[in-house]
Amino acid sequence: MSSPLLPPDTPRLGLGLAALGRPGYINLGHGADIGAARDVEELRKRAWTVLDAAWAAGLRYFDAARSYGRAEEFLGGWLRARGLHPVVGSKWGYTYTAGWRADAEQHEVKDHSPATLERQWPETLAALGRRPDVYLIHSATLETGVLEDEWVLAGLAELAENGVRVGLSTSGPRQADTLRRALDVQVDGVNPLNVVQSTWNLLEPSAGEALAEAHAEGWSVVIKEAVANGRLTSRGDVPARLARLCTELNTTPEAIALAAALAQPWADVVLSGATTVGQLRSNAAALGLGMDPEALGDLSQSPERYWGERAALPWT
Repeated sequence: MSSPLLPPDTPRLGLGLAALGRPGYINLGHGADIGAARDVEELRKRAWTVLDAAWAAGLRYFDAARSYGRAEEFLGGWLRARGLHPVVGSKWGYTYTAGWRADAEQHEVKDHSPATLERQWPETLAALGRRPDVYLIHSATLETGVLEDEWVLAGLAELAENGVRVGLSTSGPRQADTLRRALDVQVDGVNPLNVVQSTWNLLEPSAGEALAEAHAEGWSVVIKEAVANGRLTSRGDVPARLARLCTELNTTPEAIALAAALAQPWADVVLSGATTVGQLRSNAAALGLGMDPEALGDLSQSPERYWGERAALPWT
């Protein structure tokens, strides 16, 4: 069995910096949240303010990636300035290409080659100013062949031998297939991977069974996009049953969506993707809900429809 990601009695909510490290992202209303001041220093201040609020709320897991603009740099600077030592996760495999523009034609490029791992690991060390506790293949898929690449797997195995928890994040309608392939990875008779970060939410729960299997095998499970990039907030087209439950519980759609993710017995950490302190506080309210997800019934879409609609979300 792998060791837990978080210390005992720590809230299982973490903060992901996908929307905090760059001026453009696909969350609904992201452009309005960021406002007109989008230079590096303004976004650094915003990120630190939200990070401070997250720490005050008890969050102790922080997630970044090489492709999240300057997210690793912002997080590393904040950690050094505050003298804090939470659990830090990051990811390799995408390169940020937007040039600090929200209207860029291309925002990131995927490359799961050994050369990318070799280049991005020291970049992560320099940006964070420390070694991440968790280091994941960013959006591994069966199509890239990364889970069969002996050089990549050997590199990750070496990191694991030196105390880094390595694994993968998943995206797309075949998340479960990708994860099950990862569960079978072997390097010298041992699977070095033992952490997975997957999309799971009330609209797209299709990876749930595979995530439960991974957890049963001792893997740690991190849930991302629990509010579906804002679609399960008041900014989205909130399903009627979810809206009724919000009224009954006097809470927000995002708090219920996150509480539903936290209620999954295989979920070790659920990430908030908050861009503002208000969003962070609304998200943190999920920790006190303790709701039964069955109360909502089935809100799921087909994975193909969900990921098709996600791909159509604009960068703002």
